[in-house]
Amino acid sequence: MAQRMTFGRFLKKMREKRGLSLRRFCMENNIDPGNLSRLERGLISPPQSREKLEQYASYLEIEKGSDDWYEYFDLAAAHSGKIPADLMEDDELVKKLPLVFRTIRGQKVSKNKLDKLAEVIRKS
Repeated sequence: MAQRMTFGRFLKKMREKRGLSLRRFCMENNIDPGNLSRLERGLISPPQSREKLEQYASYLEIEKGSDDWYEYFDLAAAHSGKIPADLMEDDELVKKLPLVFRTIRGQKVSKNKLDKLAEVIRKS
């Protein structure tokens, strides 16, 4: 059974994708290897500031706006139990979040409400 992707696992995957050991990556970017190791293993939480997350993304050469970019920030938010900030800026989407949560929990949702939600998501 595959392990679920976490922020730390994603961070490690992206570092390894660049072909860098933990120590080499830390040396090149002036990062404490102990802290990065704990971050990758999920023993400490991802940075809370957008600036720090963007800094790490640049070290990992994650292209802004790419699928990896969104996954990286989504996993950081999920780890903290938050909804990604860019989604919270969309008032129409925020209004639909209770519907999303009910759907995820397996509760019945009308086809009309699902269609409206799909339209909001497509426009975002």
